Amino acid sequence: MAGILFIISAPSGSGKSTLVNELRKQVTGIEFAISWTTRPPRGSEENGREYNFTTHEQFEQMIADGVFLEYAEVFGNLYGTARHSLEEARIAGHDLLLDIDVQGAKQVRGKLPEAVSIFVMPPNPKVLRTRLRNRSRAEGVINEAELYRRLHEASKEIENYRDYGYILVNDILDRAVAQLEAIVLAERFYRNGEAIAYRSRRVLEVAAGCLQVNSHERLKPVLEAFGIIGGASGQQQLQFEEDSNDD
Repeated sequence: MAGILFIISAPSGSGKSTLVNELRKQVTGIEFAISWTTRPPRGSEENGREYNFTTHEQFEQMIADGVFLEYAEVFGNLYGTARHSLEEARIAGHDLLLDIDVQGAKQVRGKLPEAVSIFVMPPNPKVLRTRLRNRSRAEGVINEAELYRRLHEASKEIENYRDYGYILVNDILDRAVAQLEAIVLAERFYRNGEAIAYRSRRVLEVAAGCLQVNSHERLKPVLEAFGIIGGASGQQQLQFEEDSNDD
């Protein structure tokens, strides 16, 4: 049975890694491609677990050697997915999940248009700011300039939501995990005829509700909050500044 390639993207601090970790606990037969990066490890991260950490020079050599399926520069660091991750998953007959940014996702979709793409959004800038700040505190470093930059970049990334087949708004973790699981099970059902053992109709309904084409009303307040629709971009810029300094 051919595996399915799932792409998941989100602004930094949207809770994407937590969603992926919970999905892997609950769904079997799905492998996670560990990305390569030139950024240093954060907190308790370990080489080969969250990322494969390498130097900028080694990464550039890997690009020259054609190692990567996709690669991109994000906040001054290089990130990439090795081609062998996809090949190994296919040999095993497993699905593969790529946790990559919007630049890398665009590259993969261009090469593999059959991939299932999922975009995760925070519900609003204030929640995103809180998550970013909490993560920084856990890592022992709070950089206000970096926090503001990530908030500013979030709205730019969210503007790419139309390029994704599914949209998740990560406001309530348990619900977002259930939606992500439903998407995986529904795609397996439609593409491979894999039976859904538990509440099959409900799973398919949940997944269908996450399709971008069915998400306009649910996304409207999120897009307005980030100034992407409704002409609020100037006001939203001010909100970012206020939120970054209200502790």
